[in-house]
Amino acid sequence: MKCLYYLFVFFYCAIVFSQDDFIRGKLQDAQTGEPVVFATIRIKDKAVGVISNQDGGFRIPKKFKELGDILIISSMGYQKKEIPITGLAPEAINIIRLSQGVLELSEAVVTAKKKRRLTARKIVRKAIEAIPMNYPQNSFSLVGYYRDYQLNQENDYVNLNEAILEAFDLGFDMVDSTTTKVKIYNYKKNTDFKRDEVADAPYNYKTWQKIINKAYLFNYGGNEFTILRIHDAIRNFKINSFDFVNQLENDFLNNHFFDKDDDVYLDGQALYSIRFKNSKSGLTISGRLIISKENYAIYKMEYAVYDGVKRKRLGKSHKDGSKEQLVFKVVSEYKPKYGKMYLNYISFHNSFLLGMPPRFVVDNIYLDDSCKCFTVRFNEIVDAFSAKKKKNYSFVFNGKIISISKIIPYLYTVELYPRLTERQFASMKSETEKVIRNLELGQMKTSEATIKGFGDIDGDLYIYKAKLDSDLIEEGWADMFQVEMKAGSFKVDMPKTFKVTIEELKDIYGFLLNKRVYKEYKQFREFFVQQALPGQIAPGGSLFMNKRKPIFEDQPIAKPNNSTDYWMNTPLKKAN
Repeated sequence: MKCLYYLFVFFYCAIVFSQDDFIRGKLQDAQTGEPVVFATIRIKDKAVGVISNQDGGFRIPKKFKELGDILIISSMGYQKKEIPITGLAPEAINIIRLSQGVLELSEAVVTAKKKRRLTARKIVRKAIEAIPMNYPQNSFSLVGYYRDYQLNQENDYVNLNEAILEAFDLGFDMVDSTTTKVKIYNYKKNTDFKRDEVADAPYNYKTWQKIINKAYLFNYGGNEFTILRIHDAIRNFKINSFDFVNQLENDFLNNHFFDKDDDVYLDGQALYSIRFKNSKSGLTISGRLIISKENYAIYKMEYAVYDGVKRKRLGKSHKDGSKEQLVFKVVSEYKPKYGKMYLNYISFHNSFLLGMPPRFVVDNIYLDDSCKCFTVRFNEIVDAFSAKKKKNYSFVFNGKIISISKIIPYLYTVELYPRLTERQFASMKSETEKVIRNLELGQMKTSEATIKGFGDIDGDLYIYKAKLDSDLIEEGWADMFQVEMKAGSFKVDMPKTFKVTIEELKDIYGFLLNKRVYKEYKQFREFFVQQALPGQIAPGGSLFMNKRKPIFEDQPIAKPNNSTDYWMNTPLKKAN
């Protein structure tokens, strides 16, 4: 997957507004009660506003209420609504219901007569060809609210980071990633929401502790905002953006199948709705384009990739009807301003798996003098049925396989009796002790509390001990051998002595030995434009964000005089 990633490192900085300075609202569908996501909330006769969150929530500074301003709320598929801010409660969350949009029949008939019937593919082709005419070719800037966050399995916001940014763009004819400059006006590492250092760590495809299933996020030498902007396939229509859009100008039509859907309405205007899909490499692709009937401008592009094999565990489908596991989804919306289409918002959303430590592991293995057997101790009560199977164990001493005559499982331990006489058992133990002494002389390490080590402790010779007591660490028990732990398998290799393999054991709860338990999280990066400024050029001598470093890692902050015109639309406490 031609996507991106970078490590997030943020430092705290005071924000302009406190929580008490805002009026809070929540948009809901009047019929279903579902939240209306990514709706535009603007201040009438002013060029600023916000976009509703995943829960339909939004915040407006109280200063606009004092000025007697009016909110204009619009969203595709809904009727535009105007609400005086003076009528909103200052403390409670104001529920605002939007009715689904309709168009009068006479207007629909007139539109149908004007336009000859076009196939979905031809409409998309015209829209792509019209990008140079419909989008700004000259310089402009976008001031807006950026955030990245995660949703855990309980749908709580985790690791929420927020900023106010201004992107100075030289126009759609220029390569965005190399020519656009960004100022950081404000930022906040939001500690009002949960912080999870493990979930916030970079993706790790070596240990598989944090991964994106069926995808890989490349590092383009950029930071979070750069990552997000590269996923705007409309802005980057001339370059490779992400699979399977690739280069929108040349590849998009060849990579997808298209169908016309029912028209959607925005502010009383009928727009084409084109669905597209495909299946490739075990993945399914689903998306939608909203296109103007007048000039073929693309108002909205939704693009989602799902794992075509893995189904959702829960019965609830995604909004597009799919029950497959989401890999990533990109939504970008544009709106006409000053005769051109400017970005309204972009949201990049991917799911990832966070590996938790295995629930069922081996604590230690030792030669037990009391029973003249191998004793394996686990951290959980072992399942007796799987523990009794001889094929699940392999003990090799000095290159020779040791046959097991009898297995006795207890609660946390399993005793394995080798086909050896007492003299042979004692000889094996004595030879192992000699190997340990030789290894100790040549290799001493005391730096790790959890080590791959062994030793003669309280009369028992340990082949493997996961954790050593602090006094034993101080005595120099060494990291002397190799341990390999995979799902369902445990292997330990003591040089010149033992090789032990234990496989396919389960605990009484059904957890497989050494198998990680993965939790699914959702990762979001989003930018919501609060003001578009045509003709704006990056001022000389200003401090700009270093795009090769994470946001806020030794990054310059440059607040303008009108910084209070922009605010962070922090989500409500719980997502839906």
